[in-house]
Amino acid sequence: MKSVLIIGMGRMGRHLAHKMMQLGNDVMIADKNPAIIESLSDRFTDSSICDCTNEAVIRSLGVDNFDICFVTIGEDFQASLVVTSLLKKYGARQIIAKTNQDIQSDLLHIIGADEVVYPEVEVAEKLAVRYNSDNVFDYIPMPGQYAIYEIAILPQWIGKTLAELDIRRRYQINIIAVKSGDDTNINVGADYRFCENDHIVVIGKSDEVFRLAAKV
Repeated sequence: MKSVLIIGMGRMGRHLAHKMMQLGNDVMIADKNPAIIESLSDRFTDSSICDCTNEAVIRSLGVDNFDICFVTIGEDFQASLVVTSLLKKYGARQIIAKTNQDIQSDLLHIIGADEVVYPEVEVAEKLAVRYNSDNVFDYIPMPGQYAIYEIAILPQWIGKTLAELDIRRRYQINIIAVKSGDDTNINVGADYRFCENDHIVVIGKSDEVFRLAAKV
């Protein structure tokens, strides 16, 4: 369990707060809009109506006591910069900030953000990859040239084992799980025999994965 401070209760902030709480973390939310905090008060007992661009506010929140501080302020980039800088000044352990542009990301890193996320860009990229091929069903980007994909198996694989197919050598991908309907097998042995409608979760280079998916 982690202690989490989320500043800015726009759509991303709200979804993030709900999910972090569902995962069993201690969550405190903060926003300068009283109506927003009041609407969430029945779900988040630890909340604050405050302007976090005010240095005295950040100091009073004891930000160094939180494991993670998220800055999810919507359109006011100047406010994001000020809040991120103040969090760093008062000893926040880990600062994750939201942005929409590369130049904003650079500035946020310079003033103290440990990580900067691009929600719109990340969703757009995932959708583009997902719908680029009828046989790619999910996609998780990774640093560098590799990513994780869920793809359909080739029809000729049905009834054959992993050992027989020698997939790693032939296709330059690594299978990390097999999905059969609602079941996911993450301990796939060499003797696993593929069934009709199986999907594989693989890690590999995008060009190699799409080359395989195109054959389905």
